[in-house]
Formats: sequence, C-alpha cells, structure tokens
Amino acid sequence: MEKTYDVVILGGGPGGCAAAIILAKRGRRVLVLERERFPRFKIGESLLPGSMECFERLGVREKLEQRFIIKHGAEIATVCGNHSLKFYFKEGLDVPSPTAFHVIRSEFDKILLDHARECGAEVYEEATVTDVQFDGEGGTVEFTWNGEKATARGSYILDATGRNSFLGTKFGLKEPYPGLNKFSVFAHYENVDRAEGIEGTLIRVIRGRDRWFWMIPLTPTRMSIGVVMDTSTFKKARKSPEEFLEEAIAEQPVIMERMSRATRVTQVYAAGDYSYRNTRMSGERWLMIGDAAGFIDPVFSTGVFMSLLSGERAAEAVNIALTTPQRRTQLFQAYEKNCQQVMNLYLKFVKGWYTQEFIEVFVNPERRLGLPKAINSILAGNMKPRWRVRWRLMLFYLVVWIQKRWPICPRLDLTPGPPKRSYTPAKFEPVAVSTEP
Repeated sequence: MEKTYDVVILGGGPGGCAAAIILAKRGRRVLVLERERFPRFKIGESLLPGSMECFERLGVREKLEQRFIIKHGAEIATVCGNHSLKFYFKEGLDVPSPTAFHVIRSEFDKILLDHARECGAEVYEEATVTDVQFDGEGGTVEFTWNGEKATARGSYILDATGRNSFLGTKFGLKEPYPGLNKFSVFAHYENVDRAEGIEGTLIRVIRGRDRWFWMIPLTPTRMSIGVVMDTSTFKKARKSPEEFLEEAIAEQPVIMERMSRATRVTQVYAAGDYSYRNTRMSGERWLMIGDAAGFIDPVFSTGVFMSLLSGERAAEAVNIALTTPQRRTQLFQAYEKNCQQVMNLYLKFVKGWYTQEFIEVFVNPERRLGLPKAINSILAGNMKPRWRVRWRLMLFYLVVWIQKRWPICPRLDLTPGPPKRSYTPAKFEPVAVSTEP
C-alpha cells in the first residue's frame, strides 16, 4: 500500500536533513529517502560561520560542539611561500558568527540524519529512487528498499540528491559553468604538522599556477588534504588519483615541510565535473536544495553552507504552501530567486580565484580601506551585506580589474619555491579509520 506524506525528500545529506528537521518540527509528515547507508565518506569538511545560527535552529549545535574542531578563520597562501593572508572571522564586518566547524563528514552527516529521525521524520537508508511522477496534487516517488520496489506519495517533493540532481537530470536542466571544468583528488592524513593554538584551526588554501591545495584540520591529529586542477591537467598526467595526489604534494615545499611525520589513513578519492547549475530550481510541486540545485567549486567551502541555507528556506516555503496553497507560486519564485542570488555572489569570487590578477590582489589587500574585512564577511556567509561591505567589495573588484592591465600589486610567479630543508618522505600506509563519533 502506498504511504502518503506532506513532503518526500530525496537525499539525506545536510540540505535534506535541514529541511526534514524544520518540517518535522512544524508537525509535517516527512519521508527522507537516502541512497547510501550512513556513515559514509564525504568531502566538504570546512564549514562557514553563516551555518552556526542554522545549527541553533535545528537543535544540533551542542552535539556538533562536543564532537568537532572549532574553526576561527582561514589562511590563503601561494606555493612560492612568499605571500599569505590570514583572516579571522571575528575581525570581519557583519560576520554572522566568530567561529565555525571543521567536520568529518561521515560523522557530521550521520548526526544530522539521526537528529532528523529524532525530530519525527521517517528515514529510509539504502533507498534508491528510480522515478518521480508529478500531477496537480503532488508527486509519486518510485524507489527500491530492502530489495523490494515501493512507492510514496508526497504533496511536495524536495530534491536534495546532491550533484546527482535527480530532477535536474530527469528534466534535462543541468548546465555546466563554462571555464570551471575542474577535477579534485583528496585523502585524510594523520600527524601533519600544524601551528599551535587558534592558528592551528585555520583552513589553509594554497594557490599555484595551474592548481590549488586545501589543508583542513579535522581532529587534533587528522587533516584533509586535496588538490584541484583543470580536468585536462589530470588527464594529461596519465596517473591514478593516488599517484597524482602524492606527487602533487611532494612537489610543494610549503606543504611538504609539514608532512615529515604524516601517514595517509584513507584511500585517495577523486571527483570531477561538479560545477553546474540547473536552469530551473522549482516547479509546481517540487524544489531543489543545495548541490541538487547547483554546485560551483570547493574553493571557498560554500557547499554545505548553501545546502543548509536552501534546505531551511525550502522547508519554510513548503510549510506555508501546505497551509496556504495560493501563496505557493510566489513563495517558490522567491526561493529560486534567492538561490540564484547567493550562487551569483559566490560564482564571482570563484571565477576570480582562477585568474592571476585576483590572487595577486587577494594576498596583497589594502588594509587601510578594510578590504580584508569585507572579503572576510562574504566568505563567512554574510548573504545580505550592508553598504559598508558592498562598497569595499566593489573597490576590491576594481583593483583586480586594474591589476590585470596595470599591476599595482607585485606580480606572482605562482611556482613552487625551493625546499627549505631536506625531507623524509611521508609514509603512506592506509589504516582502518573509525567513522563513529
């Protein structure tokens, strides 16, 4: 017999869980269909301060504080080792929170999914959605679970299937971002050297000529390290993801100086073709959430933030539409417009990041005008910047435009500097990694 719900959510990641928790707290009947069994490995481990208020509303902040490292800011550096910019969220203009979290996603996602259950959502893991059919009253979801075919009926369907974007694929809505055909390889390491105190909590982003690296402290001893480059660069190398990552790290003295005691404790993962946006993010009976709506790039750690933000807002729109159907069109249009605005804001930063002039200005900002504080504000998740932030951002982009034509900041070579000392090669010995909190 087909079961009926107010809302069926496809996907149990952060965005789907945020929507499920909000709707369940409002007394709605909610079903979450998650393809995988949690915990499972996932990337997107460095969160933004803009998510902290969301965690409060969802009721999970205390659980996260008990488990994960507090993040105080970020360091942007160049591979030559001569330029870097450290910024702390507490120093930004109109920053939503002075801190955020670094998380092990297998644990973080499971905490959210379990919390959705606790709030009253019905959750099926290892449930594979095969089709969704819509009519004027809602949608019928076909899926397999426990080896059997099943269906569920929802007045509204929320697509939170991540970069698979079930509805985007079904309706042919996905469009790649021109010029952002990137590929990433990454893994977890134990015993990577790091600074003491607050500086040891900073995410470290290191820019090279044709690639950039991340170094994210996940626990007092574990760190996530990855590299992002053009897909064509990876293909031309003709190496496995493991070979590519190990050689890419070994070529960077600014990374290797921290790797003398390091041991890799996970397999090397790879991901590509992840930059896209759907031409539509809403329909009469459906909305897209987070990565299912679109994903830009991992560089500024916006993925989880945008998933949580859109999950909350989609849930609020659907909750009102369930009670007041005549407002549905207006609510869904406003939701989609807001998603587009947030994506456009970060897309401008991402496109800039991959240009030479952007990084030359970024690591040499004019502090007297408070440019770092304005950039800090946006990268912390301030989605409604006031004029004192907006005019500084406009000035920053003006300086970037000038820099491309008439350099006013030092030109950067963006090639690795010489080794500062001899290194003992890191031992790469994958070991069993606990995924339980």
